[in-house]
Amino acid sequence: MDEARARDVLTRAGLSGPAELLSFGENAVFAVAGLVAKVGREAALLERAERELAVADWLRTAGIPAVRAAEAGARLVDGHPLTLWHRLPDAVRPAGPADLAALLRPLHALPAPPFALPARDLLGGVERWLRLAGDAVDPADAAYLRARRDAYADEVAALTPHLPPGAIHGDALPRNVHVGPDGPVLVDLETVSADLREHDLVVMALSRDRYGLPADAYDSFTTAYGWDVREWQGCAVLRGARETASCAWVSQHAPANPKALAEFRRRVTSLREGDTETRWHPF
Repeated sequence: MDEARARDVLTRAGLSGPAELLSFGENAVFAVAGLVAKVGREAALLERAERELAVADWLRTAGIPAVRAAEAGARLVDGHPLTLWHRLPDAVRPAGPADLAALLRPLHALPAPPFALPARDLLGGVERWLRLAGDAVDPADAAYLRARRDAYADEVAALTPHLPPGAIHGDALPRNVHVGPDGPVLVDLETVSADLREHDLVVMALSRDRYGLPADAYDSFTTAYGWDVREWQGCAVLRGARETASCAWVSQHAPANPKALAEFRRRVTSLREGDTETRWHPF
């Protein structure tokens, strides 16, 4: 799915008027008709879209500030899941690591919701992303990532957590926090899961090590949360699994975007060489 295809889905759904592309990753996200529309890449993601709506309602009742759905159900439009959301007020400032930690603490304290949450299938998208990449990436690199995925899947399954398992965001980054007039709000709830709470904390540790997050910004996160996941003996395993997934994730954009292909090659080369310090660039 490219941007043009996603816009066609909006038209087929009857969402007329100018549509501003807000982001394009796992979904194409548009501001249109006073709402936010999320268009999924393929029909197989419909169940995930439905669950994201259920999660949003659960967080609303639990008092966790999060994005709110504008329509109760997901639609399947010409093979693509479509969900509608209330548009948040303009941000008053960029979200920081401490804002994220302040939302994760109450989220991690919640009991289980009244519906089933899946485990955080961190590596489950690897095959789909590589399939979408097709011939744009070196088959040897794809094979390497598949083997790395399989090895880490076994190691992750054997981890002993430090924190009690339960509800997590699943992609806990400041970019998934919106700071409006009433304070920080969680967005992008599609990866909310029931798993090791450490999943949400390793993301920021990796941001410090791979993406250039300053040490003092990382320290503000651990101070606000109350614990540094790097003290946990399983941190390196969870970090390695997430690096594998993050490398494969970029590959799906490679067929249409030379910058994505260059970033994929940078990432896979550093993994192959055992280089833990090469800077990766957000994509």
